[in-house]
Amino acid sequence: MNGCVIKMKTIHNKLKKLFFIFLVYLSGGGLGAKVVFRGLDVSTDTRLLFQADSTSRGTPSQGALFVCRLTDLNLEQITAFPEKIDLIEQGRTLQIRNSFGTMRIPVSGGLPRSIIGCSSFVRGGMLREGRVEDIATSRDGKWILMVESVTTAYGNLVLLDAASGTKTIVAYNIDRPDSDFPACWSPDSQVFVYTRGGRLYYYTVAGAVLSDERYRLIGDGAINSVSWGTAGDFFYLRGSILYRVRSTELFTRSVYTDFLEIGMVAGMIPFEFDPNFDRFWIAPDSRSMLLSKGGHNVFLYPLGVDYKADYGSSMPYLMVPRSCFNLKVLWSSSGVITVIASVFQKNGGDVMVYRLNTGMGRENGFVLLPAPESSQAALSPDGTKVLFWGKKGVVLYNYIDWSILQTISSRPAFSCVWTGSDAFIIGDGARIEEIRISGQRDSSRNLLCLAVAEEFGFEEQTGRILAHSDGTWFVTNGAVPWSEISNPALRAASLVLGRYQVYLEALESGPYENLPMIRSIASPVGTPLVPTGEFRVAAPPSRGSSDGLGTLITNGCRTGPQEVALCFDLYDDVTGLFEVLDTLNRFNLKVTFFLNGEFIRRYPAAAIVIADAGHETASMFFLPINLSDYHGGGDFIARGLTRTRDEFYRTSGSELSPFWHPPYYAVSSQIISIASEVGDKTVGRDVDPLDWVSRDDRGIFQYSASEMVDRVMASKQPGSIIPIRLGLLPGGRNDYLFSRINVLLDALVASGYSVVPVSTIIEHAR
Repeated sequence: MNGCVIKMKTIHNKLKKLFFIFLVYLSGGGLGAKVVFRGLDVSTDTRLLFQADSTSRGTPSQGALFVCRLTDLNLEQITAFPEKIDLIEQGRTLQIRNSFGTMRIPVSGGLPRSIIGCSSFVRGGMLREGRVEDIATSRDGKWILMVESVTTAYGNLVLLDAASGTKTIVAYNIDRPDSDFPACWSPDSQVFVYTRGGRLYYYTVAGAVLSDERYRLIGDGAINSVSWGTAGDFFYLRGSILYRVRSTELFTRSVYTDFLEIGMVAGMIPFEFDPNFDRFWIAPDSRSMLLSKGGHNVFLYPLGVDYKADYGSSMPYLMVPRSCFNLKVLWSSSGVITVIASVFQKNGGDVMVYRLNTGMGRENGFVLLPAPESSQAALSPDGTKVLFWGKKGVVLYNYIDWSILQTISSRPAFSCVWTGSDAFIIGDGARIEEIRISGQRDSSRNLLCLAVAEEFGFEEQTGRILAHSDGTWFVTNGAVPWSEISNPALRAASLVLGRYQVYLEALESGPYENLPMIRSIASPVGTPLVPTGEFRVAAPPSRGSSDGLGTLITNGCRTGPQEVALCFDLYDDVTGLFEVLDTLNRFNLKVTFFLNGEFIRRYPAAAIVIADAGHETASMFFLPINLSDYHGGGDFIARGLTRTRDEFYRTSGSELSPFWHPPYYAVSSQIISIASEVGDKTVGRDVDPLDWVSRDDRGIFQYSASEMVDRVMASKQPGSIIPIRLGLLPGGRNDYLFSRINVLLDALVASGYSVVPVSTIIEHAR
């Protein structure tokens, strides 16, 4: 009997330790999410079944079902939400990434398994807040590149051996991923190219590698300056010249980089390539290139011709509307080119599709095609079919004539990948399935893994695990793949194991809606499954007097809620606007946009989109001029504010908020007083990212975009007003803060801050 008591105490202590790990790591992500534990159920053979559900800004709501053997505390995840799916190991394995980490399952089906050395919840990894940060996996699945964070915006590029878990630091202090991962693999999985500090380098996993990074230098550029070909070479666009580089020549040419150009010249473009905003795609036969200038001007160029020739005016050209962003290109081996452009909509995803068939002749140019309901697309290996997926489901198109072949699913889908010319895998909100096409209208389905479990428990007689998803029951013993079951006999859930009881206790505040607890049946007092000192929720700070409030509002209340206001300033250019609006939409955030009257007049459609998206709008005077030295009469300032207000109302039908900030935040007591007389409070800033500094601003240090993210995070306080300038600067920059908005929002959410409009900061300061 004493031995039993000792064993139960040991299990009790291990359970406390286990859930301490769960909750400490879950709480590490800040207050942006709500984590809900549910369905605790202890089986007769001492297995604990439960689910963790998470909602986080910037990522779909998702959950995972776990089973834990209490005898050895072995924790296993048995469902996998398919937020991102990659096909690796020559098509034998699926790699799945979501908030709970990175896992793999066989293409034939199975339960998710974690990767040694790769972050996952079952290995004590943190449940990440915000979007899932990208990794780069070699096609053979043997190697994984990841960026392990050092600061908010920087990390070390790490090469992970997926078999052994061995990690090698390849490069220090590179930009953490935003929209693109800072490295890309060769098709043969032997070499990858990465970017650091505006320069490109290579690294090989086969044989000896030069440890000194200087001798692995390719040249200036970002990861968008490189595109791998199918023959083991890559194309490198620098300035106006496109180089073709054979990976076998990298060692020789990089060692003598001061004397030899990298690669052979393959073509030339009539302008300078800017990897911040330009993109290019190489044809499958490597004989031509499609190039996007600024995301709106698309050109087709031949390769292998006299690159000094003036052929630009004779090639097909496409002008994409300014409201479009995030261009994708489908390019079949038969030469059929399709350009897909996202169009910002406040309720999500409209698209525009353009087709160019190079076999039709240059004079035909691009034509507009009927748009699918999503911009997420993948072309089949033989180039005859294309999948579209998104919130409204999965649809299969005939790529050649652009007709719909089948509606595969009406459930929201998150990832799709082709496994053959007539087979593909879809991951939606219920399941991960392989679909095989037979004929034009028929298809068969094979369940690979469950994505979610709406209900779950143990089977009455066998103790197997049952889960209900999208109207169907499934079963597994914890070792074999899920399979359908027609007559499930669900055992009543049990919260008792011997003398102990497991239960959930509701919480009033903090990142969790409830907390798993354990207590002895003989005692009415419950014990948290984590020490209470480690999980004490701090009382909300008392509201105090605001700092900097008066005639000039530079910040809100320092002792109030942990919130900051992001303000986006639009002077005379819309570059970056629609990408930022899309990001804010995904994070479900509302912020403040400051517009001047001349901008509204020049870009009325942009002003309407901002207002329709539900963001707060305010004035930045009528003209983008420096008012700090203004000493004229008050009529000029008053008329400029009134005219901006009238211009915005005529354009959008909406009113500007009753506050403004002078252009460039240049203020004086006179203009503050005049603005107050016409009903506008004057707003300043207490965090200056210095994103307005251009190459022309001599004597002022120009921080990189990642350095600015770190500066903002180091300087922010409760009530901070943080401006971000949109549009290109007249003097130019190497990069722009608005291009790193995903990283900044991730950091704010992870640090427990809410992002709010300026009016909220003002209101909470009263």
